[in-house]
Amino acid sequence: MAMAGSGLGAIVVTGGGRGIGAATARLAAQRGYAVCVNYRLQREAAEAVVGEIVAGGGRAIAVAGDVAVEREVLRLFEACEEALGTPVGLVNNAGVLETQARLEEMALERWQRVFATNVFGAFLCAREAVRRMSTRHGGSGGSIVNVSSGAARSGSPGEYIDYAASKGALDTMNVGLARELAQEGIRVNAVRPGFIYTELHASGGEPGRVERVKSRVPLQRGGTPEEVARAIVWLLSDEASYTTGAFLDVTGGPIG
Repeated sequence: MAMAGSGLGAIVVTGGGRGIGAATARLAAQRGYAVCVNYRLQREAAEAVVGEIVAGGGRAIAVAGDVAVEREVLRLFEACEEALGTPVGLVNNAGVLETQARLEEMALERWQRVFATNVFGAFLCAREAVRRMSTRHGGSGGSIVNVSSGAARSGSPGEYIDYAASKGALDTMNVGLARELAQEGIRVNAVRPGFIYTELHASGGEPGRVERVKSRVPLQRGGTPEEVARAIVWLLSDEASYTTGAFLDVTGGPIG
């Protein structure tokens, strides 16, 4: 994997050990970013991503941390600053979902777990990024990309409406934060992946879910993490310099 060096500055990719996060870390490194690969449990996977980037001439570190825990988020950003420099970008990618169920079968503890990571974790990471990147705080600007989901629009009935609702909250944060930071050098955008071949579906109890639902996709197939990563890295980059508060659907077409 050829690298372009790390001249574009450092970015933090949460949930970067596998799936969309790992693909984003690899592509961002190819494009010239130094990458802080955050993970919660998948240490070997995250270190493998870092090893691949470093072997190709890029700069990267793996940092453990649960984004739902404030002190661990603080440590994540401190580690990035110490090893790679002040971040110029954040990819809010860490997310969880639980076994498919109807609302009446769900417990409060489940909702608390889902929202702790998917909503509060994203808020915590965005807060720390803003404190470092905003010109209001002496920073030089930057870019935040929130990884939402097509579920925010479909609602995922009968499967995981709690996950869908958490992504809906992220969509609202995306709009508000983009407006809040527009004059402080920070762009905020979101990517909404559709049915993507990742391990996340196994967490919902159906590893082969994409195969079951792909007929609903106009392109008649599931997407790859790399296809989502291209959208994320574009939004991170100066090529998207006049884009903020936007949503880029990577769903293979409008899904009814």
